[in-house]
Amino acid sequence: MNAKLIRQKDFALLICGKLVSLLGSNMLQFALSLYVLDLTGSATVFASILSILIIPRLIFSPFAGVFGDWFDRKKSIVTLDMLNAFIIGLFALTFIIKGNLSIAMIYALVILLETTEIFFHSAMAAVLPSIVSKEELLDANSLNSMVMNIGNLLAPAIGALIYGIFGMKAILIFTSICFLLSSISKMFINIPKNHNKPEEIDLKSFKYDLIEGTKLIKDNKFIRIIIASGGILNFCISPLASIGLLYIIKEIMKASDFQFGLFQMILSSSFIIAPLIGGKHIGKIKVGRLLYLSFISVAAIVLAMALIPFNFKPSIVPYILILLTSFLIGMSTTFANIALGTFFDQIVPLELMGRISTIMNLSMTILIPIGQMIFGYLYDIIIPNYVIALAGAIVLITTLKYRKPLIEYGDVTYTKPMGDVQDEI
Repeated sequence: MNAKLIRQKDFALLICGKLVSLLGSNMLQFALSLYVLDLTGSATVFASILSILIIPRLIFSPFAGVFGDWFDRKKSIVTLDMLNAFIIGLFALTFIIKGNLSIAMIYALVILLETTEIFFHSAMAAVLPSIVSKEELLDANSLNSMVMNIGNLLAPAIGALIYGIFGMKAILIFTSICFLLSSISKMFINIPKNHNKPEEIDLKSFKYDLIEGTKLIKDNKFIRIIIASGGILNFCISPLASIGLLYIIKEIMKASDFQFGLFQMILSSSFIIAPLIGGKHIGKIKVGRLLYLSFISVAAIVLAMALIPFNFKPSIVPYILILLTSFLIGMSTTFANIALGTFFDQIVPLELMGRISTIMNLSMTILIPIGQMIFGYLYDIIIPNYVIALAGAIVLITTLKYRKPLIEYGDVTYTKPMGDVQDEI
């Protein structure tokens, strides 16, 4: 890891603020799932609360992208964190008064928080590349990935502990405080004012700037590569982790709860270990080449996983092979995500990052449930090995398709200013 980067005040405050808000957000999400199941005992209601998140994303993403590029990013992220603290605090007060939250109130809370998150991420998109140098972007994204994954790992455990001892009321209060602390930390970050607010805010200005963002995606092949490759990764690998391996371990191999818990722990640890042990090595690889190698590695390991004889007896042999390949897939996927984030930060002009990031995130988000539905159905009707092989083959074909431009981009990374790279595209 880059020790100099860690000592930079603005970067350290940004990471700390993001970690605190992430802990609060993920704890609340985890506790809400427990609360809904305790309240209703219905998996259908729980699933509907998760699926409803796509509605504000579809409605507000275009507006959020323009918003992120128009207004002062520091004021935006501080205000939105404070707004989250207020919203959750209001629901905490309601819980204290009424003694519970109705399902309708939980729907409202989830939709409100998802809406603010969309606008927050749009404003946040250009912050990291604004406060670190281009040469430090890969290290910055690597460290950010490690810290955020630590937060993802800790949040459910802390949330379960607080919920189990003190209940939902304490979760709401604690989460509200987390967002308040996050907003305070971001007040002290020096973020360059690179937003591009029009003289008149009207429908015509909004339409023009939205079209400008979509035009850049259409004209810039590297941005299209980022969206396509990231989307394919979500489409193929997310169903494997969330459905395929769960089905294989629990239904085919009849693994115990301990064995399944160990699998989840191994997979989660790979997300943290990857940037920790690979940080100093991946920094020596040009980001385009790193993206290509990461995707090739994911494809190769997934195809290797497809060769595991899941029905082999004793089942401990395929189980160990699943642990090993899952760990390697987790590491390779983490490197791919770090490379994708760095690629995005280098390619997209700062004044357009809000619009491009929301379009990219929306595209990738939509592909996750689509992939889960398609691959979930295939796991029911086809031998799992064939389904896994199909996922690996899709990633491999996509990666080979983009090999040449990725390697070419690796040759110009860090050596030319952004404008020169754009001119070559």
